[in-house]
Amino acid sequence: MKFKGIQLLLSTAAAILFCSYILYETSAEKGASLDSADQVKDKVLVDVLMQSLKSNHLAPRNIDDAFSKDVFTLYLERLDYNKRFLLSEDIDALKKFETSIDDQIIAGDYSFFNLSYALFMSRTKEAKEYYTKILEEPFDFSKKEFLELDEEKRPYLKTRKELESFWFKSLKYEALTRIHEMERKQEKASAENDTLTVMNFDEMEAKARKNMTRSNDRFFDRLEKWNREDLKEIYLNAVMNVFGPHTGYFPPKDKENFDISMSGQLEGIGAQLQEKDGYIKVVNIVPGSPSYLQGELEEGDLILKVAQEGGSPIDITDTRIDDAVKLIRGPKGTKVLLTVKKLNGLIKEIPIVRDVVVLAETYAKSAVIEENGVTVGYIRLPKFYADFNKLGGRSAAADVKTELLKLKAEGVDGVVLDLRGNGGGSLRDAIEMTGHFIENGPVVQVKGRFSRADIMRDNDKEVVYDGPLVVMMNHFSASASEILAAAIQDYDRGIIMGSNSSFGKGTVQRFYELDRSLNASYTQYRPLGAVKITTQKFYRINGGATQLRGVTSDIEFPTQYRYIDMGEKEQDFVMEWDEIQPTPYTVWKPSYSEKDVVKRSDDRIQASPPFMKIEENALRLKAQRDETEVSLNYEEFSQKQKELDAQEDVFDQMMDELDLGLKVTNVAADLEAIGIDSVKAEINERWIKKLTNDLMLDEAVQVIGDMGS
Repeated sequence: MKFKGIQLLLSTAAAILFCSYILYETSAEKGASLDSADQVKDKVLVDVLMQSLKSNHLAPRNIDDAFSKDVFTLYLERLDYNKRFLLSEDIDALKKFETSIDDQIIAGDYSFFNLSYALFMSRTKEAKEYYTKILEEPFDFSKKEFLELDEEKRPYLKTRKELESFWFKSLKYEALTRIHEMERKQEKASAENDTLTVMNFDEMEAKARKNMTRSNDRFFDRLEKWNREDLKEIYLNAVMNVFGPHTGYFPPKDKENFDISMSGQLEGIGAQLQEKDGYIKVVNIVPGSPSYLQGELEEGDLILKVAQEGGSPIDITDTRIDDAVKLIRGPKGTKVLLTVKKLNGLIKEIPIVRDVVVLAETYAKSAVIEENGVTVGYIRLPKFYADFNKLGGRSAAADVKTELLKLKAEGVDGVVLDLRGNGGGSLRDAIEMTGHFIENGPVVQVKGRFSRADIMRDNDKEVVYDGPLVVMMNHFSASASEILAAAIQDYDRGIIMGSNSSFGKGTVQRFYELDRSLNASYTQYRPLGAVKITTQKFYRINGGATQLRGVTSDIEFPTQYRYIDMGEKEQDFVMEWDEIQPTPYTVWKPSYSEKDVVKRSDDRIQASPPFMKIEENALRLKAQRDETEVSLNYEEFSQKQKELDAQEDVFDQMMDELDLGLKVTNVAADLEAIGIDSVKAEINERWIKKLTNDLMLDEAVQVIGDMGS
C-alpha cells in the first residue's frame, strides 16, 4: 500500500496532548472475549503510536512499502540478531509480509508479528536440544575449523543440521575464549602464589563446558518465560526506530526503568546502560561514580558476564536490562566483576567496588598547569548539569564562571575547557557558558517540523574571560557539548581540539504519555506506556546541523578508536545532516593566526612518537575488528590471542610510562577545602597525577603558548 503525504490532522498545540483519540470498534469487538479484548488493545496501541508520530515527529515517514521493508529488516535483525534460531524457510514464510506491514499497521493487524512469534518460540525450543547435546562431550581443538562472527556475512541456514553445526562452532568458540581467560588468570595467580593448585587443559575445558551449560540453562529458562508481550515490544520498537534511533515505545514497566536504560545512573557502579543486539552496552560513565574513578570501564564496552566477589560469572547475553541491573547492583563496599568485550574485540575482566556517586566529581573543577614558561588554566566539565527544582541550585554555567574567575586571579596565559566524554545536559547552561567567552549574540538555532528556527542567544554583554581558549572534545562529547564547541568555532573565539569529530547527536526528543490520547470510553486499556519522539533539531549559527557530522576539530589528535565508526552515525535510520539559513553574528578577532597555530600543532603531533604509537594502535584495532573469521584450532587461537594481548600490554605500558613533565597544581582558592577532607584529598591526588601525563592536554597547553606568542 502507498500511503503518501502524511497529513497534519491536529494543530501543533493540540498535537502535544494528542487531543482525544476515538477508536471505532466493530460489533464483533464490542462483545469480545478476553482474547478479543487483547486484540482491541493491540489495535488501540498501534493506532495511538502511529497517530502520535504523524502529529509530532520532526520528519515522519510515509507509511508505505519502503517503510514496510525497513521495519521487516530491522525487526528480524533484532529478533534473531545472530541468525542462530530461524531457518531460511522461516524467513521465506515471513517475507510474504515484507511489503504489507504498512497495511497491517494501519489496520491494527498483527498477522506478521503473530507468525514471527510462533516461529521464533518453536525454533528456540529446538535450539535447546542443540546445546545440551553438544556440551556433553569434550571439544576437539586440534581440527582446522573456522567461525564467521559477523552475522551480516552469514546467510540464514537451510536445515536444522546446518543450524546445529553453527551452534557447535559457536559454543566451541565460547569455550576457547573461556579457557584462554582461565589460562591468563592462572598464569598471573601462579606468578604471585607458587603454592597455587594449577588446572591442566582438560580440567579447564571441562570447567568451561560446565559453566557454559549452566549459563545456557539460565538463558533458555529466560526464553521459555518470554511471552507475546515481550516480543511485541521488540516489534513495536522496530516500527518506532524506523523513524529514528531516538524515537521509541516504552511499555509501562520499561518507562519506569527509563532512568536505568537510557538517561539515569546505575546505582552501585555508576554506568549508563542500554540493550543493543542482545548485549548490555555501556553508553556513558557517570562522573564521580565507582566506574569513573576505577577508570577501566569505557563507553562502548559490552558487558558479557557479571560475577560477585568469590562467585562464578553469570552470562548476561540476551538478558533484559532490568535483570542485568539486579546482578550488577549491590551494597556499598562490595565488589562486582564485569567481563566486558572492548571495542577492539578484547575480552577483559574489570573489578569495581560498589559505592555512591561522589557528587563533587560531577561538578566543574579547575587546576593550573605550567610548562615551558606558559601558565594555563584547566577546567574539567563532566556534564552540563543544572538543578531546575531548586532555586539557586548548582549549574554548570555558574560553576564554570566561578572557576574562570579563580584562574584569572592566578594570572593564567590561557584556558583549556575539557569536554571530553561530556554527553551534554542543560541547553540553557551551554548557551550561558558560551556567553562567558563572547560579548553577546546567537549561540544555537532550534527548529521544529512546522516552526521557523528559534534563535537562542546569549544576551549578557559581560565577557568573563577574553584570553586564548582551547576546547577539548572527543567522540563521546555530545549534545550540549557540541552546541558550545560549534559556537566557539563559528565565532572563531577559540580552537577546538580532539578526535576527528564529536558524537553527532543534534536532535531533541520529548516524552508523550499515551494514556492521555484516550477518551473515557477506553480507560480499560490503560496503561499503554509512553513514546519518545524526535521533535526538533539543533543547527549552528552558521546554518549547519550538528546532527550526524558533529563538530570537526580544528586540530585532530590521533585516538585509538579513530578508524572505528562511533557516535550517531553507527545507529540505524539516523536523521541526515542538513542546513538552514545562517543567522547574523559577529566573528571574534583573535590576536593570533589560527592557521599558523594549527600548522605548528599538526607538525608536533606528526613528529611525536607517542602520538604515532596511538595512530599505529588505531590501525591495529581497525584491522582486528575487520578480521571477523576466527580459528577454532586452539594452538592458532591461543597464539593469536597472546599476540593481541602482548600488543595491548606494550601499548598500555607505554601510556603508563609517559613522563611529559607537566606541572599541575590546584588553584590556590581550593587548597583549604581539599586539605580538610581526606576523601577529597585522595581523589584530588589521583586527578592531579592523571593530568600530569595527559598527552592531549600537554599538546593543548603548547597550543595555548602558540596562541599567546
